[in-house]
Amino acid sequence: MTTSPVLESNVSLRPHNTFGIDAKARLFARFTSVEELRALLALPEVQQAEKLILGGGSNLLFTKDFDGIVLKNEIQELEVIEYDEASNTALVRSGAGESWHGLVEYALSQDLSGIENLSLIPGTVGAAPLQNIGAYGAELQDTFEYLEAVEISTGHLRTFTRVECGFGYRESVFKTTLKNQYIVTAVVLRLRQQHQLNMSYGAIRTTLEEMGLEADPTPANVSEAVMRIRRSKLPDPAEIGNAGSFFKNPELSQAKYDALKAEYPDLPGYPVPGGVKVPAAWLIERGGWKGFRRGAHGVHDRQALVLVNHGGAHGADIQLLAQEIIASVRAKFGVELHPEVNIM
Repeated sequence: MTTSPVLESNVSLRPHNTFGIDAKARLFARFTSVEELRALLALPEVQQAEKLILGGGSNLLFTKDFDGIVLKNEIQELEVIEYDEASNTALVRSGAGESWHGLVEYALSQDLSGIENLSLIPGTVGAAPLQNIGAYGAELQDTFEYLEAVEISTGHLRTFTRVECGFGYRESVFKTTLKNQYIVTAVVLRLRQQHQLNMSYGAIRTTLEEMGLEADPTPANVSEAVMRIRRSKLPDPAEIGNAGSFFKNPELSQAKYDALKAEYPDLPGYPVPGGVKVPAAWLIERGGWKGFRRGAHGVHDRQALVLVNHGGAHGADIQLLAQEIIASVRAKFGVELHPEVNIM
């Protein structure tokens, strides 16, 4: 039996975003099932309000109070739903409210591989396909099978295949043509029983060597190596407010990259279809921003890609700093940076 939805008023969102910004939501509600979500969406006050779907709040920057309703996705489920012996794969289903790293740990506990390179990425499973999360040579789309999502306007449950999600670099149709139209409720991944480890990212091999595990590493070993790398570079949101990488790595034409490389011989670059991807962190650091601090906010002193709230910062201040960094990189390198974080 579905319980009646509970609407709360004037709720602080500080515990619900990893930047630790103390914005308030005019209305707030949690849901733990598709049925509860549908009941919420049927309420007149919910239908009339602007809606924000919240998972772990790890990719959000609130610049002011939210004058609508925040719907907190807390759907829990972790299950292997199918084994395919022909392909040596298995389908793993996860509720959208599960933590992403919790799903990685569950996969490893079932001796399944494919997402170990995405270990320790903050946030929930439901948020992962929205921006096609990726790290250390892997992306969600590599293992994605399908997702289920409720259409906000009708309450209908729809399945989206990988093709229908339109994945790109930190992109999907849920950030473009279908933005604010669907709420993800479950994600299904196809993981491998027969392991094919992805160690293309150089630091993974180096870290495995330091761990003495380079000879015959397991998926769990790769996961541990990735976690060591992440912890050495990225601050823990529990210790200092941040949303991880604030900017996307820009993709340049080959001609643009060659021109910059001639001027800055140490500029790193990674070939991608149609050009070269360069690290935004390198551009920001060379612009002199690494470790910059202004009052309660600034740029992390070990990773220039991360903007931080030292405590008590306002979201608008962090947004202004991001704009200043974008202008600085544009002026110095002629390269346009774009936020990876969603600015509300």
